Amino acid sequence: VQVVESGGGLVQPGGTLRLSCAATGDISSMYIMGWYRQAPGKSRELVATATSAGLTEYADFVKGRATIDIDNRKLTVDLQMGSLNPEDTAVYYCYAQVGTILTQYLHVWGQGTVVTVAS
Repeated sequence: VQVVESGGGLVQPGGTLRLSCAATGDISSMYIMGWYRQAPGKSRELVATATSAGLTEYADFVKGRATIDIDNRKLTVDLQMGSLNPEDTAVYYCYAQVGTILTQYLHVWGQGTVVTVAS
């Protein structure tokens, strides 16, 4: 099982970020998918998550400017975040909590995609 991120790169201040993530492998159940980030010198922190039931959670620093969209059938999760500022510069990681034939709850992390907010 793995998750693969796409999107990211250089974004201008005030711009919009769009990230996509797809989970692949022998997945029997999908519970949660979402995004975390880690800025230089800081710990990894939650950005936004969504459950298979459609419940969402957003970090305070993105409330009102981010939308997370999960597709249970495609096993994908998209993040759109606007009004970017340099403090949003970080490596963004996709996360999934899934079930497989062998493991009821498996935590899967992506490799990360670099997002740099600069003019």
